[in-house]
Amino acid sequence: MIRRHELSDAEWEFVRPLLPESLRGRKRLDDRTVLNGIVWKFRTGVAWRDVPERYGPWATRPTRFRRWAKDGTFERMLRAARAQADAAGDIDRLVSVDSTVVRAHQHAAGARKGGSAAPRSDAPEVA
Repeated sequence: MIRRHELSDAEWEFVRPLLPESLRGRKRLDDRTVLNGIVWKFRTGVAWRDVPERYGPWATRPTRFRRWAKDGTFERMLRAARAQADAAGDIDRLVSVDSTVVRAHQHAAGARKGGSAAPRSDAPEVA
């Protein structure tokens, strides 16, 4: 049964080959379980500790999230998803040229470069 905020079987089959393989250390929690916990956390906006226990120990999710973010796993997933969507024609490219004119404030006009202003010609002489 696929729960709300979890990866479907098709989504899992898409990302599974993009995940790094861990060949050392003790047996670790299934990547799909952890990834579903990470997805659940970001879709709901809760703290890591508030993600349901069915996604494994709370400390596993942020640890694996940081590791995958650091080694480029999520970047590979995004690139692969973009490539697949582009190949299927699901990406619309829109180019916009902005011709907005930005005006300077009236006090910004006419100042000398270097920060010192020239004396005004209508200013009275000070003796």
